[in-house]
Amino acid sequence: MILMESNKLRWGLCYAIFISLTLSSLVRDLGVSAEGVNPHEAKQLRDEVREMFYHAFDGYMNNAFPLDELKPLSCQGEDTLGGYALTLIDSLDTLALLGDRESFTSSVQWIGKNLQFNINKTVSVFETTIRVLGGLLSAHLIASDCATGMRIPSYDNELLVLAEDLARRMLPAFDTPTGIPYGSITSTAGGGTLTLEFGVLSRLTNDPVFEQVAKNAVRGLWARRSTLDLVGAHINVFTGEWTQKDAGIGTSIDSFYEYLLKAYILFGDEEYLYIFQEAYGSAMHHLHKDPWYVEVNMDSGAIVWPVFNSLQAFWPGLQVLAGDVDPAIRTHTAFFSVWKRYGFTPEGFNLATLSVQYGQKSYPLRPELIESTYWLYKATRDPRYLDAGRDFVASLQYGAKCPCGYCHITDVELHKQEDHMESFFLAETVKYLWLLFDLAVDSDNLVDNGPYKYIFSTEGHLLPLTPQISLAREHCSYFGGYCPRNATKFEQSNDDHQVPEIELDHHSNIYPYHESFPVTGLIKGLCPRLSHAQKYGLSYVLPEKTEREDVKRPKPVITSRSIVLVSDQTVEKRPQEEGFTSESEPIMSISGGGSSSDQTGQELTLLESETDDKRVYSS
Repeated sequence: MILMESNKLRWGLCYAIFISLTLSSLVRDLGVSAEGVNPHEAKQLRDEVREMFYHAFDGYMNNAFPLDELKPLSCQGEDTLGGYALTLIDSLDTLALLGDRESFTSSVQWIGKNLQFNINKTVSVFETTIRVLGGLLSAHLIASDCATGMRIPSYDNELLVLAEDLARRMLPAFDTPTGIPYGSITSTAGGGTLTLEFGVLSRLTNDPVFEQVAKNAVRGLWARRSTLDLVGAHINVFTGEWTQKDAGIGTSIDSFYEYLLKAYILFGDEEYLYIFQEAYGSAMHHLHKDPWYVEVNMDSGAIVWPVFNSLQAFWPGLQVLAGDVDPAIRTHTAFFSVWKRYGFTPEGFNLATLSVQYGQKSYPLRPELIESTYWLYKATRDPRYLDAGRDFVASLQYGAKCPCGYCHITDVELHKQEDHMESFFLAETVKYLWLLFDLAVDSDNLVDNGPYKYIFSTEGHLLPLTPQISLAREHCSYFGGYCPRNATKFEQSNDDHQVPEIELDHHSNIYPYHESFPVTGLIKGLCPRLSHAQKYGLSYVLPEKTEREDVKRPKPVITSRSIVLVSDQTVEKRPQEEGFTSESEPIMSISGGGSSSDQTGQELTLLESETDDKRVYSS
C-alpha cells in the first residue's frame, strides 16, 4: 500500500514537472521564433504546400500507379491494401479542392473504367471503408454536382456504382452475434468508424441496409461500455467480451468518438449526439489530466498508460467542432510542444519519463495535429496557428522530403527516413495544411466558401450536408432514400404540420436496445423533425431518460449469409510497434469467385450469381 502511494506521488510529481518543462520550453521557442506569418507569407506557404502535394502525387503517378502506395526513396510502388490504386482514390477530392479539373477528370474516368472488386483479396474493413469507399463517395458527390464547379459532363455515376459494389461485398463482415464487424482483432475505432461512409451510401442508393449495419455496430460497442461510460480498445465480436480494457482517446479508439459527433451533424440523428455527450463527458472526467490525456482501465478508471500517442492529436479539432474550445487550445499547446521538441510527433511520448516511448519513435506522416491546428485557426483566427503551420511545412520539407515523395520518419530523434508513403499523406496531411493557409489568404475554396457545409471523414474526405444526405431523416421527404414509403404514418405536431413517423419493431435485431435511448416531444421513431438549432447542436438540451413506446417496424431483408470460422480472439496489450500506422481493424476477404483466409483462420467467399445478377454471399 505504501509502495502504491509512493508510485502515485512519483507520477504526480513527474506529471507536474513535465507540464512546467514543456510549456516553458514552448514559450522560449516561440519567443525566439521568426515574426508571425503575414498574409503575403501565408500565400507563399499555401503555394508551397500545393507544390508538396504535386511532388508526392506526381511521384506516385510516375513511379507507383496503379499500385496502392509509393515507396518514395526507391521510387517504386507497392500494393498495401488490395491493389485498388489506393493513393489515386485517396487523392481525388484533394485534386478537386485544389481546382485541378484536368487531373480530377482523368482520374475519375480511369477509375470508372478500370477499377473492379471482383478479385480475391483479404482486406481491412476499416481501412477499405475510410480510404476506398470514402474516396469514391466524396469524388462522386463532387463530379456529379454542378454546384461544386468540378462536375464532369460525361460522368455517369461510375464511382457510386463501384462504391455500392464494394460495400455489398463487405456486408457479411457484420454478420456477427454483436453486430460489430469481425476481424482477427477488432478495435473500437475499427468497428465504430463506418457510419459516415455507410450512411451516405444508404442515402445515395436508396438502400438503408448500409446505414443500419454501421449503426448497429456502434450500438453493439456502446451497449458494452463500462459503468463509467468508457469503452475499451479491443473487443471479441462473437462473445462481446473486451480483450483490451484500456480506455483512451488515441490508438484503437480515437475515431469512435469522432464519428459519433460527425454522424449527428451530417445526418441529424440525435441518438449519435446522445451517445457522444455521454462518452465525451466520461472521457473528460476520467481521461483528461489537463492539458494531457491518459489511458485508464475502463472499469476502475485507474491510470494504466501515461502516454501521449500521436493519434490523440485529433482531439482538439473534435472539441472545436463540439464547441469546447478552451480545453482544445490548452491541449493543442501541449501536443505542439512535443512537435517542437523533435520536429515531428512520435507515435508515443511517455509523460512520466519525459521521453519517446520505447518502440514508438516513428512519425508516419500523420495529419492529426495539423488537422486540429486548422480547426483552431478557423475557430479563433489566432496567428499562432499559422506559425505552427509554418513549422509543420519546414519539418516535412527538410526532414521527410525524398526524391519521389515524402518518407516515413522511423526515428524522430535521429530523423531517419523509411521508404514508404501512406496514401493519407495526400488525402489529409497536405489537405489540412493547404486549407490552413488558404483560410488566411482568401478562403476561396470548396470547403470554406463552397455551396455546402462539409464534414471531413476520418480520412479527410469531403462529405457535404446536401438535402439528399442531411435532410432525409429530418423530414422523411426522401422516402426511397431512407424512410420506406409503406412504413410511415403522419402525425399532427404542435405546429400543425404533418410529420411522418416510422414505426419500429420492439423485437427487431437491427435495433436491439432502442428502448434505452431517450425521446422528446419532437423525436418520433427514426424520423425526427429537428429544428435547425437541434440539428447543429446549437441549443440542444439532453432530455430526461424516458421509456420508449413499443412500436413496429418492418425488418429489412438482408440476403447475405455467412459462416465464419475464427480462432482465439484474445490478445494482450503491447506497445505500439515501429511502423505500425493504424489501429487493428476488422479484416475480411473480398473475393470474386474463390476464397481466401487470413492468419486467424477466417474464411469468407463472396460469389456473384451469373443468372440473375444478384450478389450472393456464402462460405
